Amino acid sequence: MKSTESLTDARFIQRLESLYLLARKVLGGTLQADRKSTRKGAGITFADYAEYQMGDDYRSIDWRVYARFDELVVKLFELEEDATIYILLDCSHSMKSKFLMARQLAAGLGYIGLNCLDRLSVYSLADRLDPILDPTRGRARVFPFLRKLDEQQTVGKDTDFTTCCKTFQARRHRKGMVIVVSDFLFPGGYEQGLKLLNWHGHDVYCLQVHDPADLKCDWKGDVDVQCVESDAHMRVTVSPKEARAYEDAIAAWNNGLKKECARRGIGLASVTSEVAFDAVIQDILRRGGLVA
Repeated sequence: MKSTESLTDARFIQRLESLYLLARKVLGGTLQADRKSTRKGAGITFADYAEYQMGDDYRSIDWRVYARFDELVVKLFELEEDATIYILLDCSHSMKSKFLMARQLAAGLGYIGLNCLDRLSVYSLADRLDPILDPTRGRARVFPFLRKLDEQQTVGKDTDFTTCCKTFQARRHRKGMVIVVSDFLFPGGYEQGLKLLNWHGHDVYCLQVHDPADLKCDWKGDVDVQCVESDAHMRVTVSPKEARAYEDAIAAWNNGLKKECARRGIGLASVTSEVAFDAVIQDILRRGGLVA
């Protein structure tokens, strides 16, 4: 897909629809294998009995139990809840070369969620958290959602993942699935943000998107380096030794993310922007969805 093509293009939406059909086939239409609530309520699946209390609905009394044991008990059912999906999309300037891929991934997962009638919210991650799509639900919201993603630009200065996660939690108390789409090259690290989301009971999934050029250093000699986020300049001399040190540092950073996710039971998929977005989502679905 060319970078000039729109996320509302008919061919792109056809690819999204194929992903949704695959999700229905392999996961029964959900991004997770199981979304049953542990709470009891007015569902249709029997869960347990409870002693009858004054004020309980008499229609829920099990009269067969009363006939056999002379005790009044009411039947409880699993309370079925809709899933809530939060997508935190890294919109910092470091994402420029992979921003289309990141938005395509967000579009694919959001499309499946909306078609499954899940509640969807999308936020922009940068030096602060901003809403891209307020909480919404239903197939009728697919086009507004895709248009919002299509219009989104890279923004901000130094990305502050921890502050963004704190802001997110202050705004959204309802537990849900939090999907972070980012390169995870946060100046302040990713540990505190992931810990916060995890601690508040969200199911967290990290989708790490690399530009292949981020992973290696082809520079040689004296070069002027400018940070794409802070505009800071630095003149450095790059020898094979510095190039190897850079590549080792990137590998160590990404390996640290992998260990952090494994330690917290957080799902992680690391992909490069050269891979088709739908191939990435197909692989996630076939491995059981957004699970660790």
